[in-house]
Amino acid sequence: MPDRDQNHRINILLYIVVFVIFTLIARLVYLQLAYGHEYKRLADNNRIKLMPIMAPRGLFYDRNSVPMVSNRPGFTVSLVPLDGPIDDNVIVTLASYLGMKPEDIREKVGKLDNPLEPIRIKNDVGPDIVTKIKEHQDELPGVIIEIQSVRNYINQDLAAHIFGYVSEISDTELEKKKAQGYKSGNIIGKFGLEQVFDKDIRGIDGGSQVEVDVNGRPMRMLGKKEPVLGNSLVLTIDSKLQKATEQALDNRLRYLQTRLGNINAKAAAAVVLNPKTGEVLAMASRPSFNPNLFNGGISAKNWKAINDNPFNPMSNRAIAGEYPPGSTFKIVTGTAALELGKVKPDEKILDLGYHWLIPKTNAAGEALGWISFKEALSKSDNVYFYEMGNRLGIDNLEKYARMFGLGAVTGIDLSGEAEGLVANARYKEKVYGEDWYLSETFDAAIGQGFQLATPIQMAMVMGQIANGGHRYRPYLVTKELAPDGSIAKAFQPEEVGNIQISDSTLNLIRAALHDVALPGGTAAYVFEGFPVSIAGKTGTAENPHGDDHGWFVAYAPFDDPTVVVAVIVEQGGYGADSACPIARKILEAYFNTPPHQDAADQMAEEEAAKGILPATPTTPTTVPAKQ
Repeated sequence: MPDRDQNHRINILLYIVVFVIFTLIARLVYLQLAYGHEYKRLADNNRIKLMPIMAPRGLFYDRNSVPMVSNRPGFTVSLVPLDGPIDDNVIVTLASYLGMKPEDIREKVGKLDNPLEPIRIKNDVGPDIVTKIKEHQDELPGVIIEIQSVRNYINQDLAAHIFGYVSEISDTELEKKKAQGYKSGNIIGKFGLEQVFDKDIRGIDGGSQVEVDVNGRPMRMLGKKEPVLGNSLVLTIDSKLQKATEQALDNRLRYLQTRLGNINAKAAAAVVLNPKTGEVLAMASRPSFNPNLFNGGISAKNWKAINDNPFNPMSNRAIAGEYPPGSTFKIVTGTAALELGKVKPDEKILDLGYHWLIPKTNAAGEALGWISFKEALSKSDNVYFYEMGNRLGIDNLEKYARMFGLGAVTGIDLSGEAEGLVANARYKEKVYGEDWYLSETFDAAIGQGFQLATPIQMAMVMGQIANGGHRYRPYLVTKELAPDGSIAKAFQPEEVGNIQISDSTLNLIRAALHDVALPGGTAAYVFEGFPVSIAGKTGTAENPHGDDHGWFVAYAPFDDPTVVVAVIVEQGGYGADSACPIARKILEAYFNTPPHQDAADQMAEEEAAKGILPATPTTPTTVPAKQ
């Protein structure tokens, strides 16, 4: 009996063991069939990592195929998630090596979308940081060094406001662009052409499958997809003319500050374009900045220097600076008066130094006596144009200003363009709740008061006089080149407006503008001896916050214009003293004529010989050694 009970218990135990083994086998079979692929994926996540390779951005070439923006290899510090959350000790140690705050790294880690991808912590670090991380690799499991493409602005701050800069995508930008394929950690254009053409020039990222060890260090490559270069841009810019334009601005600003007493003449802008097409040949704004400073994240010191500068180096004054156009607006007033028959070309008006209805005077209090239209425009007589405003009225002045394209963006392929302001009674009533007065019409007729224009708008006004009334959209890119060199897109001149001006009016205005640079004209002494015949107009805009702003607009050659120049110098005083000499230097470079050495050039040479650095631009332009 006992033996039978014992055998029975053994049999029960045996059944239990068999049942357990069968259950385990069944469970293993089930897991293998149902979840085998998922567990393999999880295991591979610990062993295999996707290492994205950023596509190099497309290059920028000038109109003569001279490279202006390229790429270079740079070191990127990244974190590779291993088999769980990243140890906070690793984050704190890495932050100390990179000079970052641990919370900034934690924030990047928290944004991880794909556990297979590394988290890029800092781009374009220096070799000293790379060495330090390599030496302490055992303390930094999951930290790797990648080689990625870094933007290279070949000529430092040259054309900075045209090119813009690139940096890591922000949370706000990512929210807007996520649907377009942008990811956290992407480098995108923030400003200028880099921003406007970002989608086309950013290329297609590649990547590699890499087997990593327990510390996240790559062991061997399992597969690779090469990145695809983005489209390159061929610009309308002439790099030599661009350099000459910026040098002319810098030299004159320095001269105005140190020799003529305009200590706040630290900001200026210039636009050079082809009036027959709208192509921008050069564009510059001062003060400027070096876009290379933003690679890898701009340092606190450099950002403070830019951000604390009261003259705002990040502003592209050529398209966003709004100024009273001063006497350059007399081109618009004169066109309206002649076209509407408010004055006859040979009619003379008595200038006693002030207007007889409202005692507004000429700039320096001079009285020119009996003068006709041509003389009044070439000598920039205020009293004559006060009378033109009186005869026209503010509504007609507004009508012709808008016909010339003022009060609206030109449509250039850059963001941040300002509209300016055309003086009108509705604006004053809306903003100030006040009636319009005749004295304000007088101000508007000479480009003062409520009138505001950007340098590129005034270049367009001059361009329409040069080409017979055609307004072309200004543009900076002629074509996009695919990676194989073929043309992916081409951009052509686009006429966006046409102001009807009679030949008689056009010829009279052109003749008066021609006289500006001849003996007796307001720009005569600056253009003395210049071998190419030009038409131009000086302007001085009143500034309630400091010295007057100086303007000069011109086109050349007079008989067959191929270039228009517009220059503004903030707080530079009279346009003939500040802006006009800059325009001459630009035209010398354009026509490749023998340069005339003026006082600003001599001072620049003397300072260069003494090793004195330029006073402008007023922000860092060289990239410090990577920390």
